[in-house]
Amino acid sequence: MKFSLVICTYMRPEPLLLLLESVKKQTVYPNEILIIDGSFNQETEKVVEKNCFEQLHYFKVSDENRGLTKQRNYGIERVAEAIDIICFLDDDTVLEKDYFEKLMETYQLHPDALGVGGYIYNETKWDYVGNHYEATPNEFYFDGWKRKDGSRYVLRKKLGLDSNCPPGYSSLYSHGRSVGFLPPSGKIYEVEMIMGGVSSFRKEIFENMRFSTYFEGYGLYEDADFSLRVSKMGTLYLNTKAKLSHYHADSGRPNQYRYGKMVVRNGWFVWRTKNPNPKWRDQFKWHSITILLTVIRFSNTFTSHNKKKALTEAVGRTIGWLSLLFSKPK
Repeated sequence: MKFSLVICTYMRPEPLLLLLESVKKQTVYPNEILIIDGSFNQETEKVVEKNCFEQLHYFKVSDENRGLTKQRNYGIERVAEAIDIICFLDDDTVLEKDYFEKLMETYQLHPDALGVGGYIYNETKWDYVGNHYEATPNEFYFDGWKRKDGSRYVLRKKLGLDSNCPPGYSSLYSHGRSVGFLPPSGKIYEVEMIMGGVSSFRKEIFENMRFSTYFEGYGLYEDADFSLRVSKMGTLYLNTKAKLSHYHADSGRPNQYRYGKMVVRNGWFVWRTKNPNPKWRDQFKWHSITILLTVIRFSNTFTSHNKKKALTEAVGRTIGWLSLLFSKPK
């Protein structure tokens, strides 16, 4: 199978170079690499010019194509005709040497796959405890593995507001657990959502689909929206053997007020992608969880080290929720 790697980047020349160095060491190398750069300066272009990477093509986009979803769509349109699979990676990730090998194997093992996600393994500590373990309220348990559960999830459990779906699936009231809650079991899991920054899709699906440009700039939750739409057409998988690290570079991220507002409004958009006509019970739960998470973020103003960051995000979440009363995303 021939595959293309599309990397959308913005003001992150050094993280991008680390990613490309890990791509160079792959046991299976991409048939082409497309760098779609939305930076306002020339630093990323200089890094690409100074370092030699086979089959790499660099594109600097103008204002009209700047932003994660626009840059991805721009890259899709420039993929070679003979390509079978289009892979996407965030510019602040670093791959294990067999990442693409394991990713492509998934398509061979599961010919029905429309998309396959990679597995971020450096963010969470998991412990294998077997199949007969009873998790405590402060733990999350899945498929023989456990991890410490976040305080917001612990509280949601107590209030009966936790997701009723396995990781990688969205409930009818959204606010589900992402594929980040799948354990490092070495298995391939069927899912309906994969993370856009560690994803791949069959090229054929882009004949009729694109990433939604509703998600401007940073594009928070754009991957959930897209993969939910793809999952209505066929099957998605996540291969926990296709491993990489994610380092969350701070450059290029929105300020906390905008981020908080995006969390709520973009979250509403994704919820309605999954459940366009929710029943009153689903609406009650979505709003209850949204308000609960906002209250928790306000409380972080007193408990966290970065009080200003917590307060600014909480205000953004509040404004985002109130704005839904007058102007819902379309």
